[in-house]
Amino acid sequence: MSEVINKSKLAKQAAQAMGNLSTEQKNTALLLMADALITEQQAIIEANSKDLQRGKELGTSASLLDRLALNETRIAAMAEGLRQIAELPDPIGDMLESFDRPNGLRIRKIRVPLGVIGIIYEARPNVTVDAAGLCLKTGNAVVLRGGSSALFSNEKIVEVLHAALERSDLPADALQLILSADRSSVDEMLKLNGLIDVLIPRGGHSLIQNVVNNASVPVIETGAGVCHTFIDQSAQLDMAVRIGINAKAQRPSVCNSMETLLVHEAIAEKHLAAIAEAFQGVNVELRGDVRSRELVPSMLVAEQADWGTEYGDYILNIKVVKDLDEALAHIRNYGTMHSECIVTEDAANAEKFLQEVDAAAVYHNASTRFTDGFEFGFGAEIGISTQKLHARGPMGLPALTSTKYRVYGSGQIRE
Repeated sequence: MSEVINKSKLAKQAAQAMGNLSTEQKNTALLLMADALITEQQAIIEANSKDLQRGKELGTSASLLDRLALNETRIAAMAEGLRQIAELPDPIGDMLESFDRPNGLRIRKIRVPLGVIGIIYEARPNVTVDAAGLCLKTGNAVVLRGGSSALFSNEKIVEVLHAALERSDLPADALQLILSADRSSVDEMLKLNGLIDVLIPRGGHSLIQNVVNNASVPVIETGAGVCHTFIDQSAQLDMAVRIGINAKAQRPSVCNSMETLLVHEAIAEKHLAAIAEAFQGVNVELRGDVRSRELVPSMLVAEQADWGTEYGDYILNIKVVKDLDEALAHIRNYGTMHSECIVTEDAANAEKFLQEVDAAAVYHNASTRFTDGFEFGFGAEIGISTQKLHARGPMGLPALTSTKYRVYGSGQIRE
């Protein structure tokens, strides 16, 4: 029996027990897990250092190494995420609808766990903790398959979390990590109908599309982030620059960072040189369209393929647009329905942008970097869904549930 099948079977068995646990039992386990991360942080950092060293030897980019790196601050944030999840209301058992039929049947619609959730992800080891916390809080078992670049980190984190679970009422088998780095382990997970109830991919475009296109297990699609910020004619320049710098440079390796800045031509004529200088001051490479390069000749040429590229790095496309309608058209052509922002003092333009942009999160005068479960108050997130069915945007606890109808009768039969 393969590792994937064996661990998925263990998770399936554990999932049956998870549905009977109380909120208090689940919260106690989460707090034990959070404490264990802090207690064992040096061991986790040592394991992470092996992944970082291997990444450097393989020539991994600085931005990807940043996604991989753990330190005391990041581990503390992971632990705090678990504590926040413990404080959040437990959605399991929530009654969503209640109605009675003329024949006397009493029908109640409640939230229930999904069952076994498979998470396939890449270089960020914090996903291991976020996924474990969210899945366990919602009474689900989880099978994790992280990227090979974080193998040592993930293995140590799960070892620490398992030890904490052993001291709780939760079955430790509800948390499984696939250690095989072979591509076949992913392919096997995609077809495990009956053992895995839903798959959630987190990572780059190629990983997500491989899962979406090849899985027979149901998939919740999390999308790549080609995010835009549009500086409208009425924008406060200082605010626009501050928002743009944050959206691009605060952490460029993540999916909610900005990849393209759209600038109204009236703003560009007067201020694009200063805007470009601000970005260059934080080491962002600029690639512009023809008009942008006329105004700022130091920009590189933005090729056609650049407009649809998720760089995950200190690279930014800039395009001068005639008006809001041209900005909206560009976003429709190149956006990935993730996060989009308008900076404007024109209330009508803001409302039009928020209404017409088809994305999981749309912003008026705020950075796209806020598209995040932690920032939305969800404690953590399982991913940011860019699809339209079941869940969209940062997926917190309710997104990891299904529903069940409980029907109470007194001997009714259908005529």
